[in-house]
Amino acid sequence: MDCDEFVELVTAYLEGALDPATEQRFVAHLAECEGCDRYLEQVRRTIAELGRLPAASLPAPARDRLLEAFRDWEG
Repeated sequence: MDCDEFVELVTAYLEGALDPATEQRFVAHLAECEGCDRYLEQVRRTIAELGRLPAASLPAPARDRLLEAFRDWEG
């Protein structure tokens, strides 16, 4: 697995949605790549910090623009 594929799979990994073979490749890459190790930790910290924000802190127009921007996104 290269770093580009790793980055594409981070969300699925964190959600426990990778098949066993892909997860094994993901973890093997993580063990040998310091950059991806740091990237995964940054994503985890971002999720944790954003999860602490109250939903009401996002103004309705900003929320609507975000929902519109990602409506057809196939990530």
